[in-house]
Amino acid sequence: MIRIRYFARLREQLATSEERLEWDADVHGVTIADLRQSLTARGGVWAEALGAQETVLAAVDQELARPETPIQDGQEVAFFPPVTGG
Repeated sequence: MIRIRYFARLREQLATSEERLEWDADVHGVTIADLRQSLTARGGVWAEALGAQETVLAAVDQELARPETPIQDGQEVAFFPPVTGG
């Protein structure tokens, strides 16, 4: 099982701050990109919020991750929009 957390506008769009997902790499893939595609396949607001046209960053166990970063059972994945400071 993995814990997926959503922050900022994603939390608002998806109407949830987190979920737990039974982790099966054969079903969901093995990378951040695979997971994102699996979530987008839910359609509706999921496709709008996480679709390829959207800039979304990810972290695995609180470390910034790239699309090719692998995911393993028991990890925490976070999705969030880019932010700027000033």
